[in-house]
Amino acid sequence: MDSMAQQIMEALMIMVLGMGLVFIFLTILIGVVNLVAWKCAPKPSLAPLAEASEAQVSRFPGVDPKMVAVITAAVHQYRAKA
Repeated sequence: MDSMAQQIMEALMIMVLGMGLVFIFLTILIGVVNLVAWKCAPKPSLAPLAEASEAQVSRFPGVDPKMVAVITAAVHQYRAKA
């Protein structure tokens, strides 16, 4: 039978090994998730947005087109900062 100090040292070594393996696994998992998110992210296309804005202006004839342009510019600027 091992002494108490040897058993405690062995337990600490097993604990450190387990914590290290979990840390490495979680680090790899985060890296893979970020890689998949970057790889599968939708590509922004600006052409359909311009057509959609024109369609919305004609759909609401009671709204001033200048006001729509101001709101559209403000939304675009807000999204560019975020």
